[in-house]
Amino acid sequence: MAGLLINVLILFPVFQTICLGFRSPLSIFKRYKDTARSLPSGCLASNRPVISPRLSDFALDIRMPGVTPKQSDTYLCMSVPLPVDDEAYVVDFKPYASMDTVHHMLLFGCSEPSSTENYWDCDEGTCKDKSNILYAWARNAASTRLPKDVGFRVGGETGAKFFVLQVHYGDIGAFRDKHKDCSGVTLHLTHQKQPLIAGMYLMMSVNTVIPPGEKVVNADIACRYKRFPMHLFAYRVHTHRLGKVVSGYRVRNGQWTLIGRQSPQLPQAFYPVGHPVDVSYDDILAARCVFSGEGRTTETHIGGTANDEMCNFYVMYYMEAKHAVSYMTCTQNANPEVFRTIPQEANIPVPVTSDMLKMAHGHHEETKDTGKSSLLQQAKNEGEEILDQDFHIEEAVEWPGLDLKLGQVSGLALDPENNLVVFHRGDHVWDENSFDSNFVYQQRGLGPIEQNTILVLNPSNAKLLRSLGKSLFYLPHGLSIDKNGNYWVTDVALHQVFKLGPDDKEPLLILGVALQPGSDKNHFCQPTDVAVDPITGSIYVSDGYCNSRILQFSSNGLYLMQWGEGTTSGRGRPGQFLIPHSLTLIPDFRQLCVADRENGRIQCFRLETGEFIKEIKHKSFGRELFAVSYVPGGFLFAVNGMPYPGEVEPVQGFVMNFSTGEIIDSFIPLRKNFQMPHDVVASEDKTVFIGDVHARAVWKFGSTEKLEHRSVKKAGIEVQETKESEPTVEARSQLESKPESTDPLKKQEKQHLVHQNSTGVSFLLVTALLIIPVIVLMAILMYIQWRKTTVSGADGEHKLDSSSRRILGRLRGKASSGLNLGNFFASHKGYSRKGFDRLSTEGSDQEKDEDDGSDSEEECSAPPLPPAPSSS
Repeated sequence: MAGLLINVLILFPVFQTICLGFRSPLSIFKRYKDTARSLPSGCLASNRPVISPRLSDFALDIRMPGVTPKQSDTYLCMSVPLPVDDEAYVVDFKPYASMDTVHHMLLFGCSEPSSTENYWDCDEGTCKDKSNILYAWARNAASTRLPKDVGFRVGGETGAKFFVLQVHYGDIGAFRDKHKDCSGVTLHLTHQKQPLIAGMYLMMSVNTVIPPGEKVVNADIACRYKRFPMHLFAYRVHTHRLGKVVSGYRVRNGQWTLIGRQSPQLPQAFYPVGHPVDVSYDDILAARCVFSGEGRTTETHIGGTANDEMCNFYVMYYMEAKHAVSYMTCTQNANPEVFRTIPQEANIPVPVTSDMLKMAHGHHEETKDTGKSSLLQQAKNEGEEILDQDFHIEEAVEWPGLDLKLGQVSGLALDPENNLVVFHRGDHVWDENSFDSNFVYQQRGLGPIEQNTILVLNPSNAKLLRSLGKSLFYLPHGLSIDKNGNYWVTDVALHQVFKLGPDDKEPLLILGVALQPGSDKNHFCQPTDVAVDPITGSIYVSDGYCNSRILQFSSNGLYLMQWGEGTTSGRGRPGQFLIPHSLTLIPDFRQLCVADRENGRIQCFRLETGEFIKEIKHKSFGRELFAVSYVPGGFLFAVNGMPYPGEVEPVQGFVMNFSTGEIIDSFIPLRKNFQMPHDVVASEDKTVFIGDVHARAVWKFGSTEKLEHRSVKKAGIEVQETKESEPTVEARSQLESKPESTDPLKKQEKQHLVHQNSTGVSFLLVTALLIIPVIVLMAILMYIQWRKTTVSGADGEHKLDSSSRRILGRLRGKASSGLNLGNFFASHKGYSRKGFDRLSTEGSDQEKDEDDGSDSEEECSAPPLPPAPSSS
């Protein structure tokens, strides 16, 4: 037996290694796919591959090296050599581009590019030899992942040795700010031999003319197939503005089989073929593009500018490796007669709703009900906490924090003792003279700030407890505090991140190079905020005003990875930023949420990979969202910016349910007004502090909730809350040891007991009111009788007094122990506690001590609950 056990232990790692060889390349590759690096030019990725020495999978980033096109309809090309000599297979394409900047992208494979320059005008050509299209992108299309065991073959003796990226920049109005573009695509490759080889079949019209004002114009392409069988698995359509619908078919023996049909005005991704279609020798491949010339005053021809038109139908296929052909084209209509029997659906435009157009443009505003439902379902799928809170945030007007003598308040945080920490700029000011066009700080002659820039305050009375940070900083910005009480701050003038101990005068760690803006892994450009993972110690930096990226470092400051890219639209796609301004960690769900300031939204990402999880965006945010803060228990707090001229959304604070994204409450100060709220921090008791950079003040807000006992579902466990000023949520271990019973019979029994008690109380009250006059009358009669019978002696007096005391005692006993006006009123329809009437933390009256003489009417003196807040 012992020998058998030893053999199993020896063979297990061998078996595990063999199994790894059969794992999907994509599953193995996931750990590497987001490990992007920076180029000095400002691109957020590197053209060097990410290769594991142990595994056969790697990634290759192919990005434009920070280009700025000078005129509209510019085609720019750049090349990247395949980083390995032996055969490899492309199995996944991940684009990085926005239709607000890029009209379309094509990726070619070839033996030698047309130029050796860093990038060149594509008029010079793409490849010196035959070029094969491997990938195409337009209109914010999503990633393209190939089926299992399928890959584009590159390298080796016959495969492409170079990748050439062609980017068509349409309207250069997006480059008014002269920013540099880094659009491109990440390839996922594997050395594992793929039994099925992918290829691209392009059907393209080259001679279509669209007359002005013509309502319907068809462009038809058809070619007879003369090769080994191929299997179609994805398709993509492409036209410019006049295209209404593009359809592709296989025609065999006069029968039309749909490959794919789509509106070219939607994201031009590679969509899966609904039912895989095989194409055999002598089949016909046919495609039709439907255009409309309405609105045009001149003829429109096929051409390369945005005002020209195109009619393209791309098909991705795979073939057996021994017969594989990597690229085929069809540019003519070899059989016009065949289109007489084309299915009628090819002539019917695909309806495109406004919501679909928003998706095409990367907008994620949804209708209230739909957005709430989908977010709620997402939260349920992830097992996140679903909260249903009813409270209101109001300013603590007695707090003297508005009278503090502060500079521009840029950052706030709470330390482990729950003290408020303020980061301010002293006598320095960030204005239009602070930086030149290259983001270099222009006021170095002022020297560092001479005042202490970090102030630790008592959160109750704003009393100064200690201060530090003198002569260290030029323009403070972000502040956070780790679990050990260390301060992490950013300085936008120094372009650096600092770690300081609570009592240290010198930094414990510095990231970045002083006064040198940059975009690589060693430089920042006006970093805005920093967050530290309490579990791993990883450091996350939002960088920032110039770079629009998030960087991750190890606990000792070693660069690990980064993600994100810029956008100029103000409504970027997931993972794009327009000033990532504030960070907050959600350790419960291993996420990092970013206040994407100029996009007016919150984006949340997975900590380990940088993978986009969700977006929270509301109309009431307006155009700008400055800061966000998470509180354990499922709450997000945020502040927006001042409205633009003509806009109506006010500057205010928000409380949101993290799981659903729903706004629970919004709040504004009672004293003074927000001018530019710059940062927000909140504690678990929902005390909120907001720092205002222009008002040079710190506001304090508190919760005014009053909640009855109710249950909240948390990860499948029922959490009980009591009627207090704050909700109390027991620890998970306590919940598991003493869960609330969910037995329906017990619930019915409890409800019956409450109802029975309320009915009895009502009867006793009526009875008591009827008996009181009788008691008074009896007392008078007994007094008269006593006066008449005083000669009868003390014994008779004792009997009468004892009897009356027994009667009154019984009545008093019932009134005190059985009559509860709170429950009495709660049993009537006219009284409401917002649905919480039937649940009481005090139990039934039978559970009370009979000697308890407390006045139950005090329950009615509690103020009513505030009205339920409206949600956006």
